[in-house]
Amino acid sequence: MRLLLFSVILCLLVPLDASAQTKQRPVYSWYDDEGIKQYGDRIPPEYADKPKDVLNDQGVVVGELEGRKTEEQLAAEATARALEVNKELQFRADQALLNTYVSVAEIEMHRDRRVELFQAQARVTELYLRNLQRRLDKLKNEAGRYKPYSSDPAAQPIDPKLVEDIGDTDSSIGRHKENLKKFRDEEQRIRDRFQGDIERFKTIKGISADEPQTRAVPETLAQAVPE
Repeated sequence: MRLLLFSVILCLLVPLDASAQTKQRPVYSWYDDEGIKQYGDRIPPEYADKPKDVLNDQGVVVGELEGRKTEEQLAAEATARALEVNKELQFRADQALLNTYVSVAEIEMHRDRRVELFQAQARVTELYLRNLQRRLDKLKNEAGRYKPYSSDPAAQPIDPKLVEDIGDTDSSIGRHKENLKKFRDEEQRIRDRFQGDIERFKTIKGISADEPQTRAVPETLAQAVPE
């Protein structure tokens, strides 16, 4: 019984395949500085950054290891990635454009609605500016009767409240002029953006630059129009 148990333990300790005791190291091949192909299971440090092939036991290439890339290669890869990203973004923008509009006329209509909002704000601001300017002119004219603006020796010193009123009105004019510029700049920005959408839409649809476009008639209305 003891002999049988000893035999079983011995069998468990001895590997069935002697090759399992040693793990095969991978074999590599590379070219040295003279262009001669070299082989080995260890790569010399001076060739660590070079491209290498991985070989199996029969000497067949089963894999490749890239070497360190040059600055030019890295720059080219970065450029290629940027182009792919831009291509994907353009594709998504084109899909959104086609899903939103069915004609150039519809894009123009949407543009005009957006532009009108800023034009209305600009008109109101211009009106308010004219009123403020008239008020400022009136205040300055009144201030001209007092020192230090009047040349009359008998003129009274200007009321500090009048000076403050002139300053506040002048500041308000400045703020509204800035707002007016913002409204006009935003209007131009919208026009430019929609013009880009129109040109891109024509390119996608194959519409010539001078080809007239009308808004598509809904199918229900088209059916109702008599021939």
